[in-house]
Amino acid sequence: LFYPRRNFSVKQVSSFASNKKFTHLIVLMEKNKKCNALLLSHIPLGPTAFFKVSNIQTTDTVPKAGRKTKHNPEVILNNFSTRLGRRTGRFLASLFSHQPQFTGRQVVTFHNQRDYIFVRHNRYIFEENTKHPAFRRTLTADSNDGNQSVASSNTSAVRSKPTSIPAGQKAEPVVARLQELGPRFTLRLRWLQDGTFDPEHGEYEWYHRRKQMDTSRRKFHL
Repeated sequence: LFYPRRNFSVKQVSSFASNKKFTHLIVLMEKNKKCNALLLSHIPLGPTAFFKVSNIQTTDTVPKAGRKTKHNPEVILNNFSTRLGRRTGRFLASLFSHQPQFTGRQVVTFHNQRDYIFVRHNRYIFEENTKHPAFRRTLTADSNDGNQSVASSNTSAVRSKPTSIPAGQKAEPVVARLQELGPRFTLRLRWLQDGTFDPEHGEYEWYHRRKQMDTSRRKFHL
């Protein structure tokens, strides 16, 4: 649910949300009418995280975007390998229900790469691979049950299709296709605080200090 912040502080909004029995609080910051930061807090015990937001594309601007449904999506956490990364990944996953509805075939992916978290929302579908030998044999057998002339033409059509499978790689009988639903954006963790948002007495579990932590391009924190 969206509520305008008005003149309330984040601490006051967090208290209101706790009284209303909300589980999460998301505060969006903007600059020049564009979202550039996000504050995420788990209510009532925390933690609270602050992310920089970039590369935002809404559903209207995603090419060939599909239509979302109300099904609970599956969640994929990819490449969160450190202790901080696993805590951040579980925190992001807590935004969604732990009981996904598989009939909706929707999945939300949080992919960490070089401490940048790429967020994507897709719908998947499984279909038979036309390049797999089992599919070719089934198609040939079905064509033989019908008209002989049609069967011969279908068989020749199947045999005439080139198989572009890389050497040493086996073709899978079933393949998956993705349709992006949107939105898409990128997150960069700036700090993680224990408990709910408290700028005065809050205890920071992790704080990104650029001059001290970004000395090496081969060292990552998530």
